[in-house]
Amino acid sequence: MSVRRRVVLAVIIVLTIAIDQGTKAMARASLKNAFPRHYAGVLTLLYTENPGAFLSIGSNLPANVRHVVFDGLVSIGLLAAAFVLFTGRMQPGPDDVAIAFIIGGGVGNLVDRFRLGGRVTDFIYLEAGPLHTGVFNIADMAITGGVLWLALTWAVASLRRKTES
Repeated sequence: MSVRRRVVLAVIIVLTIAIDQGTKAMARASLKNAFPRHYAGVLTLLYTENPGAFLSIGSNLPANVRHVVFDGLVSIGLLAAAFVLFTGRMQPGPDDVAIAFIIGGGVGNLVDRFRLGGRVTDFIYLEAGPLHTGVFNIADMAITGGVLWLALTWAVASLRRKTES
């Protein structure tokens, strides 16, 4: 992997963290003690602190288990992903960009966990008729987007291999 490619991936990670932390700081400053703000009937901004993972998964686990899983195991996973990404163990291409977004989002949420006693700032809620999300943040969007990106590229590659056989 070229130095230029590594720089691009590092910039994606740093920008993802910066945008995530910047929007969370704005949410804490303007939404923490305020009523939810509704926009265009679809977007609601409201402040929550989530002790679990995306969409509060694991929020009911004991605090020590959450600490091991969400701080310890996630940190190890992010370090492993960064090692693979930056040591050239991946082919340059779309998948390395997806991994960069996942790392950036994961680090963004880890920063919150370390700063806020194991909780993550969430503030975005979407609702369109019967469809709605839980409350999430920019880091969650980066992680989810990266995972979906990987799933899609791997599914397409798998289909191509099957059709070529």
